[in-house]
Amino acid sequence: MAQELKEQLDEVLGPEGAKSANFFLAAGLYHARQISFSTAASLAGLSFEAFRYRLCEYFGKGFIVDEENVLEDLQTAEKFRQHQ
Repeated sequence: MAQELKEQLDEVLGPEGAKSANFFLAAGLYHARQISFSTAASLAGLSFEAFRYRLCEYFGKGFIVDEENVLEDLQTAEKFRQHQ
């Protein structure tokens, strides 16, 4: 059973393998509102811009503003806006 799951995961993660796993772990924690955007981007090993792009690509939205992370996330959004 474990081997079958591993094969299915390898298929889903594609050629990026562990990098994709890190991204989806970070994205999952971010969407569960357990970590901030900047922490998630760091965990995924991506820049703010790259993490936001991949969130949009896979989940249809980049930033989630909530009560607990609002100040840090707004600062991150402002930094991103200034770099465009």
